[in-house]
Amino acid sequence: MSKKIGVVGAGTAGLHLGLYLRQHDVEVTIYTDRKPDAYRGMRLLNTVAHHGVTLARETALGVNHWPGQKFGYHGHYYFIGVQPQPLEFYGALHAPSRAIDYRIYQPRLMEDFLDRGGRIEYRDIRADEVSAISAQYDATVVCTGKGPFGQMFAHEPAHSPFDRPQRALCVGLFKGIGERAIRAVTMNFSPGAGEMIEIPTWTFNGLATALVIENIPGGDLDVLAKTKYEDDPKAFLKLLLDKLRKHYPTCAERIDEREFDLANGPLDILQGGVTPTVRKSHVVLENGRLAIALGDVQAVVDPVLGQGANMASYAAWILGEEMVRHDVYDERFIEHVNIRRQDRVLGATRWTNFMLTSLKAMPVELQQFIGALYQNRALADEFTDNFNFPERQWDCFASRERMAAWVGSRLQAVQRRPIAVAA
Repeated sequence: MSKKIGVVGAGTAGLHLGLYLRQHDVEVTIYTDRKPDAYRGMRLLNTVAHHGVTLARETALGVNHWPGQKFGYHGHYYFIGVQPQPLEFYGALHAPSRAIDYRIYQPRLMEDFLDRGGRIEYRDIRADEVSAISAQYDATVVCTGKGPFGQMFAHEPAHSPFDRPQRALCVGLFKGIGERAIRAVTMNFSPGAGEMIEIPTWTFNGLATALVIENIPGGDLDVLAKTKYEDDPKAFLKLLLDKLRKHYPTCAERIDEREFDLANGPLDILQGGVTPTVRKSHVVLENGRLAIALGDVQAVVDPVLGQGANMASYAAWILGEEMVRHDVYDERFIEHVNIRRQDRVLGATRWTNFMLTSLKAMPVELQQFIGALYQNRALADEFTDNFNFPERQWDCFASRERMAAWVGSRLQAVQRRPIAVAA
C-alpha cells in the first residue's frame, strides 16, 4: 500500500521523521517557510546538544555528518555552589554527545531529505490550513508549536504545571573560553540565582562554547536576560564577566578577556523564556482526519537539562516505525504511538520540571543525592549517562523514597563487588 505523509515543520522532529519514512519508501512532503540557504543569516536558533542515543539514530538514518568521536564531548563536569568552594565532580558518558549549531545542522538534513526523494514546500502555513492540507495525505503531522499551531492541541494540565517561564534565559555562542582537560559539558549551579550550562559547540568558525544561562526571575542574574548586547556590546560583556566571576567562577577563570565575545557576531545570542508545556497528542480536524502532534508542539521543556531535541528525535523515530507498521491512522493508531513514546517524553518533562523547582532551594533529599554522586564516581557516571534516558532519571526522582533507594541500591552493589587480587 502506497502511503503519503504531510509534515508541518522542518525542525529535528520533522526532519528525523521524514528521513525515517523515506528510508522505508514512504512519500513525504515537509512544509516550512525557511529554505536551506536562509539559515546562515539567521539569529541563533538554540543551543542544542544531541546525546549518544540520538547520534545512533542519526547514524541509522545516514545523517551523522559530525561523528561523536571527532566532534563530540565525553561527559559532564558539575560545580554546585559558589562559596567558599563549589562541590565539584565529573561523570562520564557511555558514548559521546555532540552539539552542532542548528544553522548548520538543519539545512544539511534538509538537503539529505531532498536527496532521498523527499519533497519540501516552502511557504508560510497558517493553522487553519492544516485541515485542507490533511486531505492530500494519509496522515498529517504538526511539528511546530509556533503561535496558533500550539493552540490547535489542548494542554495536558496534569503535565503542564507552569503558566509562565521558570527561568529568564540568556543563551549565546562565545569565543575565548578555554577548554577543560576532557572535552565535556560543564553544569554550574548557583543556588537561589540560577544555573549555567557550558556546551562545546561547533559553529561556522569552528569550536565555540555555548553558555546556557538560566536565571531565576527576580534574582541577581535576571539582569542578563534583559540587557541587550546590541545596545552596547562592551557593557554587556563587562556585565556578563562580572556575573560569571560572582556566580560561576570556574568558568570565569578560563576566559581570555581579550578574545571573549560572541563567536560569530551579534546574531549569536538569544534572550527570553520557555513555558514548559505538554499538549494532547492529536486533534480531530473539521474533515474528520487527525493531526498528530510531534516535537515542540507536543512537549516543550526548559533547556536546563538538554532534553528537548533528544526526546523529539526519539518520538519521531517511534512515530515513523508505527506509520510504517500500520495502514490506518486513526484513534487506535494514536494509542499505539502514545504507549511507546510517552514514557520518555513524560520522563523528560517531569524530570526537567522537578529540577527547575528543586534547584531554586535544594531540598535535603536532593542535597544528599548530590553528595552521593560527589563521593562515588560510579554513581556520577550512571547519573550522567542517564541524560540519554530521562525515563530512568524520573524513575529515580519521582519521590523522596526513590531517590534514597536509587543511591542505597547502587552503593550496596558497589560494596558487593569482589575485590580483584593480583596473582
